[in-house]
Amino acid sequence: MKNITTPALQFTFSILLLFWTGNSLSAQDAPRNFLQTSCGAACLETQLIPKEKWTPFPKYGDRDSWESLPDSLKTFYIKKGEEALGYTWPVLSATLTLQFVRESNRSKYEAEHFERREKLRDLVIAEVIEGKGRFVDEVMNGVWAICEETYWGVPAHLFLQKDSFGLPNIEEPTVDLFAAQTASTLAWTDYLIGDKLDEVSKLIRQRIYVETNRRVFTPLLERDDFWWMGNGEKAVNNWNPWICSSWLSATLLLEKDEKMRIQSVAKATAVLDKFLNIYPEDGACDEGPSYWGRAAASVFDCLELLHSATDGKIDLYSNQLVKDMGAYIYKVHVSGNYFVNFADAPARFTPSHDLVHRYGERIGDAQMIAFGGYLASSNNSFVVDWSLDRVLAGIFNNADLQMAKENGWTPFLRDTWYPDTQVMAARSVPDSDKGLYLAAKGGHNAESHNHNDIGHFLVYVNGNPILVDAGKGTYTAKTFSDERYSIWNNQSAYHNVPVINGMMQKDGREFAAIDVKYKASNSYARFSLDMAKAYPKEAGVVSWKRTLQLNRQKRNITLVEKYKLTKSNGQTSQVFLTPCDVILSEPGEIRLRGRDKNDKPYNLFIIYDFSRFKVSVEEKKLGEDEQDGAIQKVWGDKLNRIVLVDKSTGMSGTWKFLISL
Repeated sequence: MKNITTPALQFTFSILLLFWTGNSLSAQDAPRNFLQTSCGAACLETQLIPKEKWTPFPKYGDRDSWESLPDSLKTFYIKKGEEALGYTWPVLSATLTLQFVRESNRSKYEAEHFERREKLRDLVIAEVIEGKGRFVDEVMNGVWAICEETYWGVPAHLFLQKDSFGLPNIEEPTVDLFAAQTASTLAWTDYLIGDKLDEVSKLIRQRIYVETNRRVFTPLLERDDFWWMGNGEKAVNNWNPWICSSWLSATLLLEKDEKMRIQSVAKATAVLDKFLNIYPEDGACDEGPSYWGRAAASVFDCLELLHSATDGKIDLYSNQLVKDMGAYIYKVHVSGNYFVNFADAPARFTPSHDLVHRYGERIGDAQMIAFGGYLASSNNSFVVDWSLDRVLAGIFNNADLQMAKENGWTPFLRDTWYPDTQVMAARSVPDSDKGLYLAAKGGHNAESHNHNDIGHFLVYVNGNPILVDAGKGTYTAKTFSDERYSIWNNQSAYHNVPVINGMMQKDGREFAAIDVKYKASNSYARFSLDMAKAYPKEAGVVSWKRTLQLNRQKRNITLVEKYKLTKSNGQTSQVFLTPCDVILSEPGEIRLRGRDKNDKPYNLFIIYDFSRFKVSVEEKKLGEDEQDGAIQKVWGDKLNRIVLVDKSTGMSGTWKFLISL
């Protein structure tokens, strides 16, 4: 096959490492192997419930269970199914597939790929709820269309095959996130309404098994070299638990040979242990809170499947790491739908209320349960998710969740500190989103979904954003290529960190924070680090110690930069990124003005040494580049970048800023 990969699409080992080497701060000397210790291959032979006896959720024939659901819930899902009736299943053509390498566009293919699976999900759930056969033919069309696809994954993930990018090689089926997810969707379809499909033709379910076995089961058993399995030099990330959750559900539901079923489950749990083995001891998700849903929450999906399929023999819910992984999602909550969004995470998103609630119930975390109830009270929608097992769990957890809504609340923690991932957050007013909120990070510049952002910090006022992280852009071919750091929002120059002698921070594991410290009391929260190693040698940084202190009673934040350089031959400046209007009406004072969701104004002031800095404001228009789309959804049409250029040419000194209400 002709290699049609462009230079921008060369997925070199060094670039893949930046995507996959997160969590390395807390790699264990001795593997934890929680799952294999709990119930390994030998245990599974006696403890795994046989396929024909395992009923994780009611099937189509159990009409009492489905008909007893609340009318509002049934109406919601049946309406979604009705919207999918008569759906024209789009063709995933060769030229559409090639758009990734020809145009660096991954969105157009993925939109049609994902929509196919979403429509099938909606049709299946509508049919099993209504039970009249009205949706069966369209389900059959969806199953057939998906089974006829050349590749169940997406073009951006064709780096998994030994051949070049471009088109999938049918002789080498590879398993990415979405090939595994597709297998799970088809397996749940078979489980829920397989008997109704048999009434049309027994060849439909046969096709499901043949295609799933060929594309997913066989390569997963025969191969150990998919990077996400954790057998190489690259550390795993959210791909591991996400794929394992799909692998487990598909295998448990669909695999006919019990010996193969046990073998596959044993291997999946061993692979999942690779993720748990290197997860930070503090339980933080270094990929950011939006990835929690496919990192810690996908581990939870796996644990739920294993707990159910072994009748409780596999039970890790009392494990402290599992508890801490769950609790992370409410510990980095700012206010409303704002979360601490370092790395490839948006500042604003809404976690699954049902996932948070169920996870909290399992680990016995009252604050997490309450947070799930709070999320449910502000989101009246029923569960909609790519994973059918999550939809089913949400349907049958709905009654408990409705009760939790009555007692839901947000645990506005005064202080959060993650020593392994080196992330802190603190409030000036405990148990409230009023006042100032400060979050900051250390870490290293090869974290999963990394931005070059060592020392970066965020500030909110009364739950409203003031100093921010632009967050995750729309993924294109550039995003995980050797051009990643040509994208503006991934560069340190668009984070709240200095540009030193005209140079930004560099990407790589060696570019890391040192001497990181955190201390909190009733009156203050202090975070400090040395950022010198985050910059290349050419920047001439001997030391750059940043200290951020939230003074709770004084309602301000002090930022002190103490530095020592070997040279001063380029522009050195402090940068602040804000969605607010910037007013430079007074010397030595920067006024940031925003408006909350009720259009009420809020303000924050940055006080600086007017004699030392020359201040300018650059408007960063959003929407001019394809990858800006996801950022624009959060921040609107622009962000403002404030640049304070140091007029001094000294090679050592101290900067002081006061950030105050």
